[in-house]
Amino acid sequence: MTEDEARDWILNRFGVPRGTLLERFGAILREESARQNLISAASFETLWARHFVDSAQLIPLAADAGEGVWLDIGTGAGMPGLIVALLIDRPVVMVEPRIRRVEFLRTAAEALGIGDRAKVAHCKVEAYVPEGKTAIVSARAVAALPDLFRGAAHCTDSSTIWLLPKGRSAQSEVEAARAKWQGAFHVEPSITQPESGIVVARKVRPR
Repeated sequence: MTEDEARDWILNRFGVPRGTLLERFGAILREESARQNLISAASFETLWARHFVDSAQLIPLAADAGEGVWLDIGTGAGMPGLIVALLIDRPVVMVEPRIRRVEFLRTAAEALGIGDRAKVAHCKVEAYVPEGKTAIVSARAVAALPDLFRGAAHCTDSSTIWLLPKGRSAQSEVEAARAKWQGAFHVEPSITQPESGIVVARKVRPR
């Protein structure tokens, strides 16, 4: 997917105003990257495809989710949690243990006018205490599936949808997770990297 194709994908699905917010976030991200290593310098050349669409493609996979928070684990530079909060109106909680990333996420959310629905919890997910129902859990390049399930299970219930980009290891991680976890697991191909997979899991519970 080229950068032009990625921009068109966003604009066609979420509209010009949301696309403008992403443009603004890209500028904020570039400025902050001069102070801390958020993403690699080279990836700014493919920011829309590699990071923005790669994050935004999770949103359609949660189309049938019920009411509740979108919980993003280890948001880091803002993907996918802040991207989701910019593109849809569902409340998002980003769990991030690194204080400089927390400060960046909070500042960016306020600057972009979404501080009311995009919150940042400074902790590991194991220590996070949800204030309400978690409808969706996402995590991008954070940990292996069993570790994600074990760390965040206390935030979820049987209706929670898990959206977990796992690259080329998606299917093998699902098979490994089945040893201790049960549920409905499906691997969706990534639209930005067809060889990569997104694990979509429902009704996750320990065996």
